[in-house]
Amino acid sequence: MLLAACDDAGINETLEMLLSQPNEKRREVVQYLLQQFRETQAPQSLIEAFACLLDDNVAEKAYGVIYQCKRDLT
Repeated sequence: MLLAACDDAGINETLEMLLSQPNEKRREVVQYLLQQFRETQAPQSLIEAFACLLDDNVAEKAYGVIYQCKRDLT
């Protein structure tokens, strides 16, 4: 997921918007997305990647990675 965000400005922006939310709000959105992914039988790898974003520390590190990628994309 982070590699895709580094290669695609649209994915980068979307993840940045998600990860820049306060922790509680981010976790609510991720929980909602996970429910939608399961209902639509999304690939397990996508579900697992997003599930990692429930962890505050992981989300913070992911934000740092995509922020750096965004700077590299411009």
